[in-house]
Amino acid sequence: TRDGLVIVDQHAAHERLVYEELKAQRARPPAEGGGIARQMLLIPAVVEMEPRDAERLLDATDLLDSLGLTLEAFGQGAIAVRETPAVLGAVDAARLLRDRAGALGDDDAPAGDGVATAPLQRKLDLALATFSCHHSVRAGRRLGVEEMNALLRRMEETPGSGQCNHGRPTSVTLSLADIERLFGRR
Repeated sequence: TRDGLVIVDQHAAHERLVYEELKAQRARPPAEGGGIARQMLLIPAVVEMEPRDAERLLDATDLLDSLGLTLEAFGQGAIAVRETPAVLGAVDAARLLRDRAGALGDDDAPAGDGVATAPLQRKLDLALATFSCHHSVRAGRRLGVEEMNALLRRMEETPGSGQCNHGRPTSVTLSLADIERLFGRR
């Protein structure tokens, strides 16, 4: 910038943007096409897992369906994933289900944005935060100039984009004076 250098953690920034987008979709009333946009899988992903984890997920199908994740039983210890939240793009279904099974068993997990909420709301927020974290641009991935610019523009438009879902900063700014001090010029 004119005033210094801004360093962006692309994973943390994208994670927050995806999280806020999912929350906004969930908050829209049904009359306005509300709910989380879904991507139906052409071929359902079948995930084998521990029977207790599969049962935990199947017990929460209504909750997960409200988040855009449609599941059904597929035999002992197996679950078929039929739909995923569209904003996540290509999803590692096994990883997603294992993360969700673990989180569903933890009633004391903090909300993704650190806000104290009712238990159901906390679970919904935690699920969205987990979806966002595991399906955002990975650190170290080279982004093209257009992708970088799109990420920065979305950060400018998104409330709360200054920190990721875990509370870490998404960017840091070094002023010209800071940079000059680093090089012993001030």
